[in-house]
Amino acid sequence: MAKESIKAREVKRRRLVEKYAEKRAKLKAAGDWVGLQKLPKNSSKVRLRNRCSLSGRPKGYIRQFGLSRLCFREMALAGKIPGVTKASW
Repeated sequence: MAKESIKAREVKRRRLVEKYAEKRAKLKAAGDWVGLQKLPKNSSKVRLRNRCSLSGRPKGYIRQFGLSRLCFREMALAGKIPGVTKASW
């Protein structure tokens, strides 16, 4: 389980990316590199890290569900994710 401060930092970064996305795109298209440098570092999409929405785990992330492999497995076995069943053949 990740620390709450790490999760909060990621949420803050996501908000900054959304806020500056349009401005950043305009500056890139115009080739204004000095203007880009004046924007906050965390407003760059590259600085985002995919994390599990429940535990905050950064590794073993499944994009389709927004969960780590561990949380995904627990929820799938409990029947909390519709359409997902354990494979058996």
